[in-house]
Order: sequence, then structure tokens, then C-alpha cells
Amino acid sequence: MPRRIISSLALSAACLAPAVQAQELSSMQQCLLDAMNKENASITVAEVRQQCTEKLREEDNQDVVKIDEVKDPGALTKRMQSEKVTEFDPYVLTPHRRNYILPVWGTTDINTAPYQNFQGYEDSLEEYEAKLQLSFKVPVNKESLLIEGDKLFFGFSMQSWWQVYASNISKPFRETNYQPEIFYTTPTGWHPFGTNTGLAVGVEHLSNGRSQELSRSWNRAYVQLVAEKGPFVFSLKPWIRFQEDAKTDPMQSSGDDNPDITDYVGDYEFTIAANIDDFEYTLNLRHAIETGRGSAEFNFTFPLWGKFIGYTSLFTGYGESLIDYNHKQTRFGVGIALNNVL
Repeated sequence: MPRRIISSLALSAACLAPAVQAQELSSMQQCLLDAMNKENASITVAEVRQQCTEKLREEDNQDVVKIDEVKDPGALTKRMQSEKVTEFDPYVLTPHRRNYILPVWGTTDINTAPYQNFQGYEDSLEEYEAKLQLSFKVPVNKESLLIEGDKLFFGFSMQSWWQVYASNISKPFRETNYQPEIFYTTPTGWHPFGTNTGLAVGVEHLSNGRSQELSRSWNRAYVQLVAEKGPFVFSLKPWIRFQEDAKTDPMQSSGDDNPDITDYVGDYEFTIAANIDDFEYTLNLRHAIETGRGSAEFNFTFPLWGKFIGYTSLFTGYGESLIDYNHKQTRFGVGIALNNVL
């Protein structure tokens, strides 16, 4: 799915309730060493392991109770609770936004304008392509920093549009967007109308990694308020762009490639999401205050088999990708995801 809904929800999954201590891979090892140093020689390794397993399970259960005692856990809190178990496991990557592939991603109007100076390229672009996203996050702190349950994360997402059906131009990746970011999340302790709320503050860089005429990038800071109640989640995320120096020549290697991007992509986004009986619905709205432009996006997922999730996405408006930030279109696709937002 397109990154906007995911950025509105996934990064805030850890900010709705106090943290649960992670069950680290090294916890069992440390417990075994401590126990073997203390116990007499007659105790077996199996008995020591059993003692450590029971001890760690008891500690984990106590942590789970802490979350439940704060407030009735909603969809995002439950996701956070699940992530805590493996977030410091070196063999596990924690999903940030949704990881997916859409083998069929169509458009009502393919954007050929940026490629006019690439002979034979613009005429060969197909209106159907594939789209995929890879996204993960890594927690920085184990203990709370400022407020009980807060977290500092590093996140990275990569989104690609692949002209897999364009045989005349050797099926290139038309566009790839990169999004490294760092963000801080915390519960607020505020429960209006029986909800749980959290706050996220972050800085992110968005770039397509291209040069000169095809280069698109921007940096922004945001504040995000998230509220959940049962299976429903609401998010409001305004942002401020860090301005860059204007270019005097389009071929310059430095300077602002897209000074008017917020006029199309918007100044904030509002998201509603729900996960009901393993069916997930998300609606994301972005709006530019001065121009009235923006976009709307609806996503729906459903169970398939094993870890695979059916995924459909509908987008209309501006900014479906960085190269298309000022191009209006409607897009629809179907595919497979590996994780949900909630």
C-alpha cells in the first residue's frame, strides 16, 4: 500500500501504552549462567533450563498484565504487545509499514512528463506495472527515556514501481522511493471517550535517489496524535517541510527539486483504520490547506493462508509517488501482504 496510510499508523503502534519488557534472546542464556553458578553440581542442565523457562514466563506474564491494567487494549496496543516479544531478537526484523507486493497496479493516466528527454522511454511506459514495499523499524532504547513506555525508533522503508509489463524498455524499475526516519513515541495517559491515546514526533527524509531532471526529495518533521478504541484507530498527522535553497538551473546537483510539493501532497493527513475478524480497512485523506489539493486512499486486506494476506488498494489524487507528486491519477491494484497495519 502506499506509504501514507502505513506511515500514519505503523510508526505509532508502540506509543499507545506503557512498554512491556522484551523477552531477549540473551535472557535465557544469562539465566542459565547465573543458575549454574549458584546451584550445586548435582542439578542437571535440563532442570536449570526448566527453572529459567518458568522464571522468564512468569516475568513475561507480569509485563502483559501491566499493559492490560492501563486501559482496555485496542488494535494498535495489541500489535505493540506482540512486537515487544521479539523486538531485540537479532534474527527478527520488526515490520514498520506494510510489506507487500502488488503484481498488478494500474493507473488511469501514466505520468510520462518527467521522461520527455529520454528518447523512446515515455512512449513505452505501460499503464499497468507492479508495486512493492519493504519496511522495518529498530528500537533504540530498552528502558524508558522520558516517560514510562516511551520509545525511540529508527525506521526504513523502500517503495518501488516496476514496469514489468513494458517489454520495449527491458522492464525497468520506473521509480523507487526511500524513506529513512527517526521517531519518538509515547503514551499520553489521556483517555477521552474511553480511548487510549499516544503521541509520535519524528523527522523523515523522502527521496527517489535520482539525479538532475528526475530527482525528487524533501525532508519534514511531524507530530502525530493517535487514538484507539477496540478495533478502531484514528490518526491526525500534520507536518512541516524543511525548505531547501532554490535551483538556478534544473541540471544542478544540489537545491530544491520540487519546491511546490506540499501544494500537491498536502500539509497533513487523517487516517481511520479498523481490524474486524482479521479483515482490515484503512482510509487515508491528505489535504493541502492553501490549494485544496491532496489525495484519498482506501485499502482492504483479508486472510489467505499461512503468513500471506490478500491486499487491495485504491488511490486517487496527487503524490502517489515522488516522481508523480504533481500528477493527478487514480490507481487500483491487488496483491499479497506479509503483515497488516493493525
